[in-house]
Amino acid sequence: MTWVTIGLSAGILLSMALVLSYVLGWAAQKFHVDVDPRVVKVINVLPGANCGACGYVGCGEYAEAVVLEHETVTKCVVGGQSCAMAVSRIMGVKIDEMLPYRPLVHCGAHYEDRLGRYAYRGDKRCSAANLVTGVQGCTYGCLGFGDCEGACQFDAIHVVDGLATVDYQSCVGCGACAKVCPRNIITITPFKSHRILAVACSNKDKGKDVMAVCKVGCIGCGACARISNLFSLEDNLSTIDYDAYTPECSLDVMEACNKCPRERLVFVGIPSREDRKKARDLEAPDVVEPDFKTTVDDTEWRG
Repeated sequence: MTWVTIGLSAGILLSMALVLSYVLGWAAQKFHVDVDPRVVKVINVLPGANCGACGYVGCGEYAEAVVLEHETVTKCVVGGQSCAMAVSRIMGVKIDEMLPYRPLVHCGAHYEDRLGRYAYRGDKRCSAANLVTGVQGCTYGCLGFGDCEGACQFDAIHVVDGLATVDYQSCVGCGACAKVCPRNIITITPFKSHRILAVACSNKDKGKDVMAVCKVGCIGCGACARISNLFSLEDNLSTIDYDAYTPECSLDVMEACNKCPRERLVFVGIPSREDRKKARDLEAPDVVEPDFKTTVDDTEWRG
């Protein structure tokens, strides 16, 4: 009797397995969707970071968009020029040279530089603190609670003495930090060289109001704009014309940097040995690797 039961059970299981195998095989053929082999090739050359900087959920979705929807092949900022070239070869298209995109933090004030800062006991996030009045006098500057630091997958931005500071050695320009900044003081900007000039402030108030809340903020004096056409004042804030900007800064640009009474015209990025020597010879006000810079609108280039 026992052997009959075992045999019957085994027969039923075997029958079920055969039926299910047939059903799965039929379903696989019935619902089969041909995948363009180029999609797999594109996925293989992408970095696999799935950071979303390209505007898609992940590398797989971006690869499908490139192949099936003719999306541009240069949207992977993590992979950069080499990745774009590899994708372009797969797709049989030509691309121009890409500029690397990196973040500029448009604030240069550490805790000791901020006036009118009060104890904040609420949720320790920039997004929450930004909704509270009186956290600090400057309503434009970095709040320093590290939302950007938490969003970065590459450990490339950290809050140092209350100020978001970029480690350009690790940064890939994914833009995650800019997306989470509630004050929009982090902008993703094309770097025409390893380091670029920027204005380390985003305060658009008049000079006397800026001096009341910050020791280092731009006061809109216009000294830089009077010396060099590269600079202009917009809403009381010094701004750099990056379309006209060149890696080799002219003497008038360097003079404008030296004339800034608040020393807010700074170089950011990764300076080479030649960059350091040149900046030292010309007495540039600041040459920093991890940094900060200037703007409120992250869709526009600002100093």
